[in-house]
Amino acid sequence: MRAALLSIGLLFAGIGLLTVLRAPDWVDWRLAVLAGQFGYALALVPLAAFILAWYLPGDRGVLGAFACAACAAAAALLALPCAQAWVIARGLPGALERSFGPAKVAAEPFTFAGLFRRWPAPAPRSTWAYSGPLQLDFYPAIGRPMAPCVIMVHGGGWDDGDRGQVPQFNDWLARSGYAVADISYRLAPAATWPAQREDVAAAVAFVKEHAAAWAVDARRLVIMGRSAGGQIAEASAYALRDPDVRGVVALYAPADMNFAWEWGREDDALNSPWLLRRFLGGTPETARQAYDSASAILLVDAKSPPTLLVHGGVDTLVWNRQSERLAARLTEAGVANLLVSMPWAAHGLEYNLSGPSGQLTTYSVGWFLGAVCR
Repeated sequence: MRAALLSIGLLFAGIGLLTVLRAPDWVDWRLAVLAGQFGYALALVPLAAFILAWYLPGDRGVLGAFACAACAAAAALLALPCAQAWVIARGLPGALERSFGPAKVAAEPFTFAGLFRRWPAPAPRSTWAYSGPLQLDFYPAIGRPMAPCVIMVHGGGWDDGDRGQVPQFNDWLARSGYAVADISYRLAPAATWPAQREDVAAAVAFVKEHAAAWAVDARRLVIMGRSAGGQIAEASAYALRDPDVRGVVALYAPADMNFAWEWGREDDALNSPWLLRRFLGGTPETARQAYDSASAILLVDAKSPPTLLVHGGVDTLVWNRQSERLAARLTEAGVANLLVSMPWAAHGLEYNLSGPSGQLTTYSVGWFLGAVCR
């Protein structure tokens, strides 16, 4: 029995290590998402195994001691993100206010009770063709006329994915008083950059055209994206120079395509060089203009819109140095910005709205939208 409990402890300790270490390339990155976002629930298994190993009749012996130690370590590793989120939450409101000014946010940055709250109920939405065959899903702001609108850009490595990728996040935005236009865009390799930037510009124009009918304030728009969509959101928002775009939100996004090429490997989790060639139409030597114009870090100037960045410290798909470098460049240019860094978080950190990453992300986004859309 204690041998089985030891096996449980070792298995869950291995999963728990993904909250402190980047997963090797041969480990499915979604396992790190599970550990970082749902670890507090998984921790109940090794905790129960620890209790069993401790109280089983008979002498614990060496095997029992190892079983207890492994189970205790597993539970601690899986619960660690909650403790870290609690620490970050204590300073988060002050950091947001210093960066973007005051805002009213209904929830707390992080609570332990919030780990077990339900996700928001699905919000109403309608589908519209906004540019040829491209469509967007529009979510009206619930209970708020003439609301700001968030233009959402999905991830998927530029050659995959579609709108509605994390629908619960759109539901949360709509129920928080923000309209959402969740867009599809042309995918690589059939369409290479800057086609995606053109699609974002078309979506912005379409939202403005329908603002009155949708009860949207066309002068208060924010472009938001995750992963590859975050890169598109950043580069598009900085290039558009539209005063109606009040801000940009990028979750775990690559901001420098040249940097991504320099550090990418054929054997990494994404085969990054191959992916970049598909998206940008070549290498930095053969497609320099595309690499530069897709790199938000090279487009920053004093007139760039305020920017909220969210990134995990153990993200294996997009190195968190991408957001750190962009934040430093924005600060250098005098642009209001904040990087919310979560040491335990991997890619897709906002999927579980109730988890430690999800709570901090929704709080940060809520504050940012309230501040820049005043």
